[in-house]
Amino acid sequence: ISQDPMDFEWSYWIEWGRERILWLLAGHLLVSQVSRLLVEKYKPWCLMVYGMAACWLLLGIKGFAVILLHATISFAVAQFQLSLLTWLCSLILLSTLRIPAVEEAKRKWYDTENEYYLLLFTVSVRCLFCTSFSLEYCWHGPAQKSSHSFLWMLAYVFYYPTFHNGPLMNFDEFSKQMRRQEAFSLKTNLSILIVGIIRIFFWWFLAELMIHLMYIHALYSSAPPLEAASYWALGGLALAQVLFFYVKYLVLYGVPALLLQMDGLKPPALPCCVSLMHSFTKMWRSFDVGLHRFLVRYIYVPMGGSQSSLLGTLFSTALTFAFVSYWHGGQSYLWYWGALNWLGVIVENGVKRILSVSVIQDLI
Repeated sequence: ISQDPMDFEWSYWIEWGRERILWLLAGHLLVSQVSRLLVEKYKPWCLMVYGMAACWLLLGIKGFAVILLHATISFAVAQFQLSLLTWLCSLILLSTLRIPAVEEAKRKWYDTENEYYLLLFTVSVRCLFCTSFSLEYCWHGPAQKSSHSFLWMLAYVFYYPTFHNGPLMNFDEFSKQMRRQEAFSLKTNLSILIVGIIRIFFWWFLAELMIHLMYIHALYSSAPPLEAASYWALGGLALAQVLFFYVKYLVLYGVPALLLQMDGLKPPALPCCVSLMHSFTKMWRSFDVGLHRFLVRYIYVPMGGSQSSLLGTLFSTALTFAFVSYWHGGQSYLWYWGALNWLGVIVENGVKRILSVSVIQDLI
């Protein structure tokens, strides 16, 4: 049976995975286990060197230089220890991905569009990692600077399992866990690996089944079938789309999460099933847990969050969703998507506040 070709993200990552990325991840696993067995103390640096070599191999010397340049600029700006300046630097670096002349120059480095897109996706995710490191650097005192050196930044930025597509792990969590030296058992790790691979294969098989039999994305890309469908059918299609999105990310985040476990780190929780969700707030908290932690720690809480006034909460939430929309590409439909999600979260929290008033509770 021919598959639905309209889901670009799935087709793209599966193609790259089969060609090179899965082999490079297997290489990372080998380096990681050998370094844990023989030179636990130097594990971060072994993995850093491997990540740099994998980046060079896949993105070429120019792609590698771009990521190294982003990290160097972010680190240099972080020396001023001003959060606002760090954020300004991050947004400027992110905006360079959307300058047409720069885009054209980068396209010429590669033979195919797929290779250029790999650089684009990788640099977008690396921007978040550079921002996390730089803000942690700004917030920590001189006593902790040794654990926030440029070498640690490179170990974090070039950590290969999360390199191309995430999931996101904040620097404070990464460094604490990477520095912690635990008793290593090859037998335990092998059982974790086998169980993890079986689960990932199950999710991957389910996703392939959906994409070969359901044609959800092909239906969405054509107006006549949607116009002819009943509201019940449209509701079913919408549910099918988000369920496929959920299964897809179980695979895309499941593979790096398994490698994080093998490295002795605790990965962000995998996405929660969308069928169990009934609120915008829970969706944002439990679908992409790594991104949620990043947004809360570096945008929502510093801007006041739920501890500020009603207007302050509205503003910090709006700023969080504005960043998410801009980071995903900043196209007009993403701003609408961000605004609708912001509205959903605000309405939910407003209703919760009203229901928590004692008079209303007595009426209920």
